[in-house]
Amino acid sequence: MKVLSIAVPCYNSAAYMDHCISTLLHGGDEVEILIVDDGSAKDNTAEIADKYEKMYPGICRAIHQENGGHGSAVCTGLAHATGVFFKVVDSDDWVNEEAYDKILETLRRFTMTNVQLDLLVSNFVYEKEGAEHKKVMRYHHALPVEQLISWDEIGHFRIGQYILMHSVIYRTQLLKDCGLELPKHTFYVDNIFVYQPLPHVKTLYYLDVDFYRYYIGREDQSVNEQVMIGRIDQQYKVTRLMLDAYDPYKVEPQKLRSYMIKYLEIMMCICSILAVRSGKEENLQKRKDLWKELREKNLRLFLRLRWGFLGQNMNLPGKGGRKISEVTYRIAQKFYGFN
Repeated sequence: MKVLSIAVPCYNSAAYMDHCISTLLHGGDEVEILIVDDGSAKDNTAEIADKYEKMYPGICRAIHQENGGHGSAVCTGLAHATGVFFKVVDSDDWVNEEAYDKILETLRRFTMTNVQLDLLVSNFVYEKEGAEHKKVMRYHHALPVEQLISWDEIGHFRIGQYILMHSVIYRTQLLKDCGLELPKHTFYVDNIFVYQPLPHVKTLYYLDVDFYRYYIGREDQSVNEQVMIGRIDQQYKVTRLMLDAYDPYKVEPQKLRSYMIKYLEIMMCICSILAVRSGKEENLQKRKDLWKELREKNLRLFLRLRWGFLGQNMNLPGKGGRKISEVTYRIAQKFYGFN
């Protein structure tokens, strides 16, 4: 039995996927590495995936599909996963081997004792190109360390501190049972991947180890600010899907509800930031339309998001208001790691 399935979405990733996969191989036979070639055509990604399957039978599996985008590759990995737990590691990222040992030890313990763990959270490191000091996203102020808890026992998440895809390992069956769907040919779906399963999570556990290394620095990377502005419609699409997934005011317990609302708040904040940073009237109109839609669908949530800290700072009128919005931009920068 595999303890952990790791999906590695790959699209023309030949230049860096070796580094990613080599760190994942440290997990040995307890791990299956699902290398999903998402219709790569510009390099030899497919051949590299096949090479690893041949070199590490029983550990690496090469899965080839027509191009469907990051979300499609994640869903393909999930459909093929046989491990008790499931994680996504993007092909330009990697993991820390010492922390990996601790992660596997913990997952193994829960598996062997038949104690249900739905969500394991760990830290991630922003591996920003050229940065002398690497920023680490930690959660020890919000989550008790190495304790199996419910949502009732979580603490306060600071502004800009969120559980992201890099932080999470979900129980595989939970993801399959909750009906997780990610749209094809759409960026930023990692937010849906994290957000949609949350109400199905009953138990969570936090390991204060710096496991995931999140690379930032390529000009064509999806979190490059100018790339994000160019894909603003996709950011809006993802945010709409998250808004439509649940009425958070019907979610229990209250602490989970509060966290989910804060997550929606940062998503609306980023949509507003991208519109402002673009300097285009058409994008500012899209921002107005999004807020109008939310008001018509869920007035209570609209008022909470619009007049919350981030909402107020991102929607002040005029040029002076837009300058104040720059402060909120720094918070969003922390969330996404804009480069």
